[in-house]
Amino acid sequence: MVGFNKLIYSDLTYKINGVLFAVHNHLGRYCNEKQYCDCIENIFKEQNIVFEREKYIKPSFDGEKSIRNKVDFLVEDKIILEIKTKRFLTKEDYYQIKRYLQALRLKLGILVNFRSKYLKPKRILNSQVSE
Repeated sequence: MVGFNKLIYSDLTYKINGVLFAVHNHLGRYCNEKQYCDCIENIFKEQNIVFEREKYIKPSFDGEKSIRNKVDFLVEDKIILEIKTKRFLTKEDYYQIKRYLQALRLKLGILVNFRSKYLKPKRILNSQVSE
């Protein structure tokens, strides 16, 4: 069982979580999603974290609009970061990030709800992709 407890992309997720907590501490819990994303983007730039904001996902079937699905952040071409500002997360939020992980063939996503009093970033794994 060597490696069983190894976290995927632990150094990068540690940096991302630090940014998320800094933003939550700075802005609080009542801003809108774009404000949180703008603040995250600024800190990513300051810390030289490579990212792509609002990356569109190619359509999954013929006739689907090409700009329907986009991830909030794709960090270092490894991790999807999805930002929410809701009273609570739903199954649909988890399904959304799972769909994005499958479409981009990535292993890890982070889902975070800034409306919560205490920030709790959730790691979502795509078991269909090997590291």
